[in-house]
Amino acid sequence: MIKKMSPSENDFNIPAKNCHRMVILGSTKVGKTAIISRFLNGKVEEQYTPTIEDFHRKFYSIRGDVYQLDILDTSGNHPFPAIRRLSILTGDVFILVFSLDNRDSFQEVQRLKRQIYETKSCLKNKTKENVDVPIVICGNKCDRELSREIQNEEIEQLVSGDEQCAYYEISAKWNTNVDQMFQTLFTMAKLPNEMSPDSHRKVSLQYCEVLHNSRRKSFRNKKFKDNEALGVVAPFARRPSLHSDLMYIKEKATGCNQGKEKDRCTIC
Repeated sequence: MIKKMSPSENDFNIPAKNCHRMVILGSTKVGKTAIISRFLNGKVEEQYTPTIEDFHRKFYSIRGDVYQLDILDTSGNHPFPAIRRLSILTGDVFILVFSLDNRDSFQEVQRLKRQIYETKSCLKNKTKENVDVPIVICGNKCDRELSREIQNEEIEQLVSGDEQCAYYEISAKWNTNVDQMFQTLFTMAKLPNEMSPDSHRKVSLQYCEVLHNSRRKSFRNKKFKDNEALGVVAPFARRPSLHSDLMYIKEKATGCNQGKEKDRCTIC
């Protein structure tokens, strides 16, 4: 029997190299929050609520390693350009969402893709052409084919020639291609495929001792198979402070010294 516990997230002591942030961007009402809801909870709320900015955190135990994935669900209105820029600077992987029945939202994704490359090139002192940023562009609401406004040729032009940019037509409402989209994103980012929604077993934080013990050869429990990938959504996750974000950017820009305790991932 697993001992139930709710320890501090700091107890996970996750190496910085296993801490990543996923940022989802796009216009209002394109389904960004619905995609994240599918990712975290496997369901979508029918009632629409505008997002100002939501922050989520998920922990994984995969093949003996523990990972932390922070998820930033941004506002489609982006009233504060500095906040938008900070979101891009702190992001490691990106999902850009437009609605297939809304041309304005597609044009916004075009602008966002350029902004990501421009912002990341400043951070890493590279040209836009040499920035290596995993991006998946999602054409959401593919269930509304009759009201489609975006042609395939336009989409191909947006993603062609970019090995770190993929495109999926999805329906967050009907869960069409959502898991495949996440699998591709994590593959481009060289992260475990088991992070995608359908590729790990979901457990509650009460059982997070599993994350501590899954790396120990002596750990055995009939509830969980050996080397089974597990995922835990952290309740009440708080957006890191500005100082923490700036330190996060510094670590990503300069590289993390993985061998020292001081370079463990900061959990706010």
